[in-house]
Amino acid sequence: MLPDDVLLGVRGPARYLNGEWNVSRPSADARIRLALCYPDVYQVGMGHLGSLILYHAASLIEGVSVERCYAPWPDAAEELRRLGLPLATLESHTPLRDCDLVGFTLQYELTYPTLLTMLSLGGIPRRSADRQPGAPLVIAGGPGAANPEPLASFIDLFCLGDGEELLADLLRRLLSLRESLGPREGWATRDRETVLRELASLPGVYWPDAYEPRLVGDLVIPQPRSGVPERVSARLVENLDAVPFPTAPPVPWVETIHDRGQIEIARGCTRGCRFCQAGMIYRPVRERSVEILLHQAEELVDNTGYDGLSLVALNCPDYQRIEELIGTLQARLSPRGVSLSLPSLRVDTMSVELAQRLAETRKGGMTFAPEAGSQRLRDIINKNVSEEDLLRAVEAACRAGWLTVKLYFMIGLPTEADEDLHALAELVHQVVRAGCDALGGKQRRLKVNVSVAIFNPKAHTPFQWNGQAPRAEIEAKQELLQSLLQSRYVKLSVHNVGQSCIEAVLARGDRRLGDVLEKAADLGCYLDPWTEWFDAPRWHQAFDGSGRTAEEWASRELDPATPLPWDVIDMGVTRDFLLRERELALSGRPTADCRAGSCHACGNQRRVRGCSGVLPASCGGKSK
Repeated sequence: MLPDDVLLGVRGPARYLNGEWNVSRPSADARIRLALCYPDVYQVGMGHLGSLILYHAASLIEGVSVERCYAPWPDAAEELRRLGLPLATLESHTPLRDCDLVGFTLQYELTYPTLLTMLSLGGIPRRSADRQPGAPLVIAGGPGAANPEPLASFIDLFCLGDGEELLADLLRRLLSLRESLGPREGWATRDRETVLRELASLPGVYWPDAYEPRLVGDLVIPQPRSGVPERVSARLVENLDAVPFPTAPPVPWVETIHDRGQIEIARGCTRGCRFCQAGMIYRPVRERSVEILLHQAEELVDNTGYDGLSLVALNCPDYQRIEELIGTLQARLSPRGVSLSLPSLRVDTMSVELAQRLAETRKGGMTFAPEAGSQRLRDIINKNVSEEDLLRAVEAACRAGWLTVKLYFMIGLPTEADEDLHALAELVHQVVRAGCDALGGKQRRLKVNVSVAIFNPKAHTPFQWNGQAPRAEIEAKQELLQSLLQSRYVKLSVHNVGQSCIEAVLARGDRRLGDVLEKAADLGCYLDPWTEWFDAPRWHQAFDGSGRTAEEWASRELDPATPLPWDVIDMGVTRDFLLRERELALSGRPTADCRAGSCHACGNQRRVRGCSGVLPASCGGKSK
């Protein structure tokens, strides 16, 4: 991508090299060249398990050459511009403009301007309407596709839901089209609309240009033109054991954010936290079998040499055979010096036995997410854990040998008051005391790292109609917590208010934000998830002419009686269910996990084949 003499002068040159262990080798006679792009730097993208799953799934399709592309660090991006060189794939250094299909992972809203810049650097017109025959098809998927409208002017097709089967189906359909078109010259002159219409006929594919944006009240709502469905349903993989999983992923040259092997033990969550988009859009719960996971774990270690293995799920201890899985994995992998970690723990499922099992290998920090300080607020957000649950979990972890605990909270939650923040601070101090007591007194003190995020309302959640708290209010809450948590044993970190504001805007935005995003990219907004590169004044300038400031976009309340821009996307949960959960939140009433009780009719029973009024086991409950 960059000449050697230039490469040696940029920061982190190893991330622009090819040839990592287990990398897919491009085929010279491939009929389709796919570039899988992650709109952040190599260290972030290479640690994203979803991207590795897609890379593996695409590599199994005969006739497809799958390659990777990541956002260059600003110094390397500037060198590309100075030299007039295009952004290219890692594997074969093919410019993005010369690929047949360019796919982006939408993991985080603040990466959207980076996505636009990557298109420009790769020689691809940003807007779909400006792409001529022969230009690559630009697709995107991931949680950001749950509300695709802010990017609708730039993405040709959105892939909704679980991606392994959908991407494979799309590639096979594209290969079939290529066969019917003959040589590349015929492919290049083919009418793009015909190709897009054919691909959009696949289940789970949203073609935004086939929907006319209309102003309904204060929102721009996509209305279907002829020949397309009113709503597009997300794809669902019912049996995780039956889909491909990467047990020989590329091993990066440099340390990544998740520098260990990863195996996905389950997908989906039915705990029902009302702020959590992932818990809504990835329903129902599906688990891999212990037998498959043991095989995958051993293959992964054999093929990579990692000495750490992370079990991945929205809530690992909810896996029904978690203790058996951990015990067997440790018996097989501990003699080889491989440690296990669970990145996601709910405080009500952290048993003493589980803590002790994990402590048999090396210990990092133990992470819990109580989310709110008071029980009143935890009931509102449906975080069905108590103060006693957290303290028992911390005591169990400390008795098992942990000396560091990380706690995740949010501020700016609906109905939050100063009393809830005082309760948060008191809960942290109780954790310190409980941990120190479990460790044996003052000679061994527990270190507590407290991370406080800012509530961002997300599409397809019960709080999707709520606005974000204004900036001044959030800053006052952060200052209050800083005054309440002054302790040598507590380290407090708070999120950037400006970044959270932009995230909230894009999470619930409509198609009008395309102009804002393009202007932000033109102004130099790039790698905005990195605090060192986020530039709030540029964003304020980008919103000039949009009719509102960024804060006004973020804080607006939406009317539950009117359509929403993302209603065109069916992620499984129904509007009726979300409205019921919203009413329960306002009355402070929690909803039990359906895996331990009756079905709450969230809508996912419609998505599972063979369901005839009785909720399938994969949804984890009994029908009403």
